[in-house]
Amino acid sequence: MVKNKAPGHSDSGMEHFGYRQSLDRSIGAFGSFAAGVSYISILTGTFQLFFFGFGTAGPAYLWSWPLVLVGQLAVALCFMELAAKYPIAGSVYNWSKLLGSQIIGWSSGWLMLMASIVSLSAVVLALQLNLPRLWSGFQFIGDGTGPDDFAKNAVVLGAICIILTTLINALGVRLMAFINSAGVFIELIAACGIAVLLAVHTKRGPELFFSTNGYGGTESGGFFGAFLIASLASGYVMYGFDTASSLGEETVEPRRTAPRAILRAILASFVIGGAILVFAVLAAPDLHDPKIGSSSGGLQYIVEQVMWGPVAKLFLVCIVVAVFVCALAVHTAAIRLMFAMARDNALPFGESLAKVNPKTQAPIVPAVVVGVLATLILVINVGQPKIFTVLTSIAVIMIYLAYLMVTWPMLKQRLARQWPPSDLAEQGYFTMGSLGFVVNLVAVVWGAGMALNLAWPRVAVYGNPWYNTWGAFVYIAVILGTGLGWYWLRGRHSIGTLASHVAEP
Repeated sequence: MVKNKAPGHSDSGMEHFGYRQSLDRSIGAFGSFAAGVSYISILTGTFQLFFFGFGTAGPAYLWSWPLVLVGQLAVALCFMELAAKYPIAGSVYNWSKLLGSQIIGWSSGWLMLMASIVSLSAVVLALQLNLPRLWSGFQFIGDGTGPDDFAKNAVVLGAICIILTTLINALGVRLMAFINSAGVFIELIAACGIAVLLAVHTKRGPELFFSTNGYGGTESGGFFGAFLIASLASGYVMYGFDTASSLGEETVEPRRTAPRAILRAILASFVIGGAILVFAVLAAPDLHDPKIGSSSGGLQYIVEQVMWGPVAKLFLVCIVVAVFVCALAVHTAAIRLMFAMARDNALPFGESLAKVNPKTQAPIVPAVVVGVLATLILVINVGQPKIFTVLTSIAVIMIYLAYLMVTWPMLKQRLARQWPPSDLAEQGYFTMGSLGFVVNLVAVVWGAGMALNLAWPRVAVYGNPWYNTWGAFVYIAVILGTGLGWYWLRGRHSIGTLASHVAEP
């Protein structure tokens, strides 16, 4: 092993880290954009979480959608500058390592990796919400009346999905990018179609978005308290845009393509997803129907009510496609992050995890390891569904914390006038210029505030007993503490680029 070196400038952004090119550089502009969009996944997130936001704070919860956009857009703009300079696998890990320190980089990478594996488990659970609605034959276990029928069947459907995403990723990035791009194209068309058809069937005006509508009366903070809880539904959706940069080593002209893909992904998701949410509320036949605010109803229930039977089924098929490509993107991002850390010998069994198959030019071992771990976590949902809910919630918090470990060191670099590099503007790459400090500051304040809001101990979100209520602090402490234990005892003494991945002089 040798320590990282910085041999000079390269248009790929890799030589600064001393890595050699080992992955297949074949992803184009749409493929890069599709990677970011599919991770955010308009149809997966909005359809999975609408019931929680609406059930907690009613129609006015939708004001959290533009609020989350402002905060996450500030983070995305910071990431765009970094992607313009360093579009590299495991982007968040490498960026925080570069801007901060080895321990900050390792911590952000570890949190992001664990969160991505848990997120993969959470995403595939959405198949249970949609496939049995399409055809009862997808309910492989029981008939849905048993106490564990849905939970066990969700594990079966999710495990099948993870097996497929593992195989696709193992066969190479070209196949992954093709399937992901095709799925995103279908998702975007379907999302626009759903928004238009809901808009045609609107039954009320937008004035209900400017009223509390009686929600929040039981909360200690009134509607504001309810709104903060409901905003989790939006905060849980709009992240993952950094995937476009994490695939930078496999993207053509990444320093120009990745920043554009990040911006387009978050804006497209905001506009189309927001349109679906707004018009769904305006088109729902009865907003007082309790099923709209329950996990068994939600947005799917509104679509089924508003649209003609076969059309509703067609859109449910598109939602299933969206869930699959979302799972594929999350799996892919986790693989790149595990590969990036292993390449630095920053994980146990680094040499094996960093091995790239010479035929497919893909890291196969990480694909299998991520798939197996995600499936094992999925099984928790059968016996301990509340713990699984807590774990999936704190996975989002860990991602926000990992993002903060990039934006905070970046802000410190700006204050020291060490960021952005002068060559970004000189060579025509993206930079925020004079607005950089303000945007970066907003990104830091937003990240810290949203992480605190997500982690706040609420029985309404995390339930009981106390270790679930305080789950964000308890479980993150365990996850981070376990990782740091390995880091301090062994990892920090051996971290450095593996000889098999060092760029040739």
